[in-house]
Amino acid sequence: MKIAFIGLGNMGSGMALNLHKAGHEVTGFDLSEAAKKHHAEQGIRIAASAHEAAQGAEVIVTMLPASQHVEGLFIGTAEHPGVLEQLPAGTLIIDSSTIAADTARKVGAAAAAKGVDFIDAPVSGGTAGAAAGTLTFMVGGSDAALARAKPLLEKMGKNIFHAGDVGAGQTAKICNNMLLGIQMIGTSEALALGIANGLDPKVLSEIMRRSSGGNWTLEVYNPVPGVQEASAATRGYTGGFGTDLMLKDLGLALENAVTAKASTPLGALARSIYAAHSLSGRGGEDFSSVIKLLQKNN
Repeated sequence: MKIAFIGLGNMGSGMALNLHKAGHEVTGFDLSEAAKKHHAEQGIRIAASAHEAAQGAEVIVTMLPASQHVEGLFIGTAEHPGVLEQLPAGTLIIDSSTIAADTARKVGAAAAAKGVDFIDAPVSGGTAGAAAGTLTFMVGGSDAALARAKPLLEKMGKNIFHAGDVGAGQTAKICNNMLLGIQMIGTSEALALGIANGLDPKVLSEIMRRSSGGNWTLEVYNPVPGVQEASAATRGYTGGFGTDLMLKDLGLALENAVTAKASTPLGALARSIYAAHSLSGRGGEDFSSVIKLLQKNN
């Protein structure tokens, strides 16, 4: 299939490359010159603009930082119309960004008015999952649109969940990431306490992993450098899921909780902790670096 992939960052890179390796004709675009150069070297055609990438595409996949970027790309403004204006009826849009559910519904409605299928399909699994093609997709959209998207999603992930109508995928994602952010802080607190008492973090991690405190962060995303070879922590807290991105997702969860009149006290506290960590100058580091906020001399 002819696929336009817009957003070739840490997550989008692996996803686009897996579609390319599966034999699809992928045209990519990103604002980063380094990202464009890297993907061109991998055999992906690079367009001069998002509009050019979308020209003639049967499917458009997006992995963008925030709501305003997705809305700007597809809907645009009177002075700068979005990509939707040029798409023929029957085009499929798969937006894997993590954005507000209301934005997904707004873009979905605009797409439907043009006869374009739209699903919001945010992901979980991190950069390792994106590279390995083992992501989890949380999908919002119609049964028909998901059926069209599924063969492509299966090239990028191993778990595909249909959460409901357009916007439901985003709601599921912010619930998941709120829990992840809380888990990382709790795991970091426990490990920091153990280290302060002279315990070996590898031994303590294994004890907790196999006990009632076991969780995903201990399994595959340990925040202590050297405990897990492939962790972002061991890579100097680089190449993973940035603190500022976690902060954004927790902000989306908090906004949603206010609208839904739901009580999320730990989610609100987690957002404040990551905000403090970001203000300390570590917004660009992987979110597991929050352990530094909890340790002496860091």
